[in-house]
Amino acid sequence: MDQPAATARPLALVVEDETVIRMETADLLADAGFEVLEAWNVVTALRQFERRSGIDLLVTDVQMPGGRDGFALAREVAARWPGVAIVVISGVSAPGLRDLPSEARFIPKPFSARVVLETVQEMTRDAGGAPQIA
Repeated sequence: MDQPAATARPLALVVEDETVIRMETADLLADAGFEVLEAWNVVTALRQFERRSGIDLLVTDVQMPGGRDGFALAREVAARWPGVAIVVISGVSAPGLRDLPSEARFIPKPFSARVVLETVQEMTRDAGGAPQIA
């Protein structure tokens, strides 16, 4: 008897140096139907993109260790992996005119789970990436 093909879940990468916030954000996206990868800085995030094809969504904090921030990561991802939905979150740094790629979204901290999920759903709807949220 043939088994139905498994539906691939959209793939998200959460980049945050604060472990608890990273885990909570990853859990939020997993509960919404995403497969979630995690990274704690820009270098590990870029390694994830280089090693794993098909990342649909990047959710990143701005301030991280290592000399490069989430704004730089967002710009590099937009340039190297077009089509990835990008959400940048920060409680300290608001984006300047040239900080974010034009298609990226910014969410200030503190944020609600609902705002993140609605933003992600809106950004990935056309690409078929995000599951519907209740």
